[in-house]
Amino acid sequence: MDNITKRFLNYITFDTQSDPENGDEQKPSSEGQWVLAKELKKELEELGLTVTINDEAFVFSEIKANTDKDLPKVGFIAHMDTSPEMPGKIDDPQIIDYKGGDIKLNDKRSITVEDFPVLKDLEGLTLITTRGETLLGADDKSGVAAIMNMAEYFVNNPEVEHGDIKIAFTPDEEIGTGADTFDVENFGADFAYTIDGGYIGELEYETFNGAAGKVNIKGKSVHPGSAKNTMINSTTVAFEFDRLLGEVNRPEHTEGYEGFYHLTNIKGDIENTKMEYIIRHHDREEFENMKKQFMANKDYLNNKYGNIIEVEIKDSYYNMGEVLKDKPEIVGYAKKAMENLDIEPLISPIRGGTDGSKLSFMGLPCPNIFAGGLNFHGVYEILPIEFLQKSSETIIEIVKVIAKDC
Repeated sequence: MDNITKRFLNYITFDTQSDPENGDEQKPSSEGQWVLAKELKKELEELGLTVTINDEAFVFSEIKANTDKDLPKVGFIAHMDTSPEMPGKIDDPQIIDYKGGDIKLNDKRSITVEDFPVLKDLEGLTLITTRGETLLGADDKSGVAAIMNMAEYFVNNPEVEHGDIKIAFTPDEEIGTGADTFDVENFGADFAYTIDGGYIGELEYETFNGAAGKVNIKGKSVHPGSAKNTMINSTTVAFEFDRLLGEVNRPEHTEGYEGFYHLTNIKGDIENTKMEYIIRHHDREEFENMKKQFMANKDYLNNKYGNIIEVEIKDSYYNMGEVLKDKPEIVGYAKKAMENLDIEPLISPIRGGTDGSKLSFMGLPCPNIFAGGLNFHGVYEILPIEFLQKSSETIIEIVKVIAKDC
């Protein structure tokens, strides 16, 4: 088993779920991220690199230039946390020499070709999967492993010319708060790449514009036997609010550049219901219109039932394409690196966001590159080892392309 695979299998044993309940008060939001941060610090120091961890568990390191050329300083970034949607620690993943067909995870769950046709592309590869109870953690521990493997390569091959290479491992990307306090100036890169994509060849420089919406509905509870013209059931008002957003505007009915409203959490009873949404669109004007519609629903229902609804909307990040459209060379380095490795660049908008969405607007242009994992945020997650290896090879080749072309 090669070192990059060993690293990945080690990292997924760390329980690093981020916790949205702690996101505003505690950095990082979960203690497990501290544990992994210290492990990465140890491994980087074993490679002979200088490492710092700040008081929010950001891990920073660098590989100094070995040339007198005035080369751009390039950074590579991956996040340590896994999605809070389900447990992320796994000690016994399956490693499968995949010959085709469905993959059994346990007696109740399988990764089927019908549900996940990407399996047809994976025949002949070696796959790491879950056992149907947890996430695998390839989002984004495959990115962490790819960057660590890159660092090991340049330390062990000092004859390969390169400029300054900056490394960062970040917390709390999955709850959208990790990059908020990223110290761009101290990081010192001219531009960077997040290694947080999926399928081999993915190269992304457009993301959603994102916002979080919170809805609080106050109902009026009375005995159902005498409720006529008196009761206001906050749960049914909540359903009405959701219907007004439009069924076709949900994630399961949208693709490409289409935006959506996504109800991520609802909790309530007759007296009080709370709802949490994420709001997404690639186009900034349409994004603003969606937020206006969200508020218009509140006004309509408050007019209908009395002032029973409160709404809060908070922007999360913006489409990094607004920044990167003026810096095509950054995407160009990655594209050329993939082509040098006979990897077909798959350039498409991300139907999501990355740390790079915020970092690009903080002065660090930051497109996203594949890390190899598939079917993120669920028990059906897969990591083809060959995709992981190619991710790290692509990072290494980017550094070489910059040294040659700049």
